[in-house]
Amino acid sequence: MKIGFHKYHGTGNDFIIIDNRVLGLNPEPKKVAFLCDRHFGIGSDGLVLLNAEPGYDFAMKYYNSDGNESTLCGNGGRCTIAFADQLGLIGIESRFFASDGEHISRIIRKDNTQMIVTLKMKDVKVPFHSQDHFFIHTGSPHYVLFEEEVETMDILKKAREIRYSDCFVEKGTNVDFVEFLEDGLFVRSYERGVEDETLSCGTGVTAAALAAAMLKPDNPGMFRIKTRGGELKVSFNQDKNIFTNIWLEGPVVFVYCGEIEF
Repeated sequence: MKIGFHKYHGTGNDFIIIDNRVLGLNPEPKKVAFLCDRHFGIGSDGLVLLNAEPGYDFAMKYYNSDGNESTLCGNGGRCTIAFADQLGLIGIESRFFASDGEHISRIIRKDNTQMIVTLKMKDVKVPFHSQDHFFIHTGSPHYVLFEEEVETMDILKKAREIRYSDCFVEKGTNVDFVEFLEDGLFVRSYERGVEDETLSCGTGVTAAALAAAMLKPDNPGMFRIKTRGGELKVSFNQDKNIFTNIWLEGPVVFVYCGEIEF
């Protein structure tokens, strides 16, 4: 059968989104991997199914591009909010359900080309960290390292050594390389399930901001973050290593829609 899809990206992190409220799809991993394949399918970092959920505006079910269902995707969540707005399901504010529970969101601004969408993340307690890295769960697990000259680094070799190490080989981890800038942070992310660098990672920049706040306790409760795909902002309240009222904000762009044999 043919199914309709919409393609969005949030700072270069791109997603296929399907309105699944009536279709009731529960796709096999090979089907998801086909849709996400950049040569034989539509091409994306992941697939989101927008489902009905009693008591909420909608629910999102997220799959990585390898075909496997995964944990929270921050940019995917922001893109799904834009799609729900396009469907007329929500107003300026919304409540939706994801793998880690309830989230709320706000549409800050929208025009003909893009929206600015902010997503409230779950509270986070940052565990004690080693001298060279943090491990922070922001809806998805992130191994965060601070480096210099991140733009020119060959991050794939080091990221894969960490992701496939004995500690993480079974469930995997995302790996984020972070550099302090005069006006914020620069972050590059390797994502499990994609098994490559993505142009941006929402839960990754959130983890990077919280780790940076631990290193700079005099921070203003907000970091502007540059990625290879664009700029995001993470704001938060901090009480030592406990973070609340965490918001991920940035642009979302509708790319195109179409149909594909499924």
